Amino acid sequence: MNSSVRIAFLGGLGEIGRNCMVIEQDNQLLLIDFGLMFPDADMHGIDLVLPDFSYLRDNADRIVGCVATHGHEDHVGGLQFLLREISFPIYGSAVTLGLARHRIEEAGLLGKTDFIVVKDGERRKIGPFDVEFIPVTHSVPHAHAIALHTPQGVILHSGDFKLDLTPVDGRRTDLARLGEIAKVEGIRLLMCDSTNAEEKGYAPSERSVGAALKALFVQQRGRRVITASFASHIHRIQQIIEAAVDDGRVVATLGLS
Repeated sequence: MNSSVRIAFLGGLGEIGRNCMVIEQDNQLLLIDFGLMFPDADMHGIDLVLPDFSYLRDNADRIVGCVATHGHEDHVGGLQFLLREISFPIYGSAVTLGLARHRIEEAGLLGKTDFIVVKDGERRKIGPFDVEFIPVTHSVPHAHAIALHTPQGVILHSGDFKLDLTPVDGRRTDLARLGEIAKVEGIRLLMCDSTNAEEKGYAPSERSVGAALKALFVQQRGRRVITASFASHIHRIQQIIEAAVDDGRVVATLGLS
């Protein structure tokens, strides 16, 4: 008889933030993301909202690791709080782990984890789990979808993604690999990001933003231009700098997010 596979969501369903999923197989637990959520306006006195990790605390000895899909705070921003009580390795791309590591280092918890870098397309055994890291395009570089090859079939977790055929770094969502899995193995369960899915139309390529920025900088020649961006939106920042340099401007940065 095939091993059973259980899935539990500790956050991220019906809300934007505190994404966390637990996969259970052969009495072992694998986390996919552990993010935070910023409070609503009526949550007075609350700075951050975390997934309820009481189940993880009670089963800490069964956790084999955490797979981080990408480096946004709503997916990795809660790790330093969980690591205060539980130790486990974290798997992800170099960019993802770099962003997660910064917060964990600030909390003085580097000794509670190991950062294990994975490459695009890599398939790795983590305890009993057979995990494949599939590249997807997102507003932060080097994000991954996760294909879990389980005794019950393939479980595909899309992570956050964007179908951008002309991304700034040329790293596109690997639709060919997704199609191959669907055709050859079949997908038993798809868990898909749905942020803004109710909006009509489609999101334009990030590259089109660069052209608009360059036109704007030329229009404002002789004037100071101030822009704002998430610190993790590296491709947007790259295009802002390129537009400024092309227009003969000096670039100064301030702050972080």
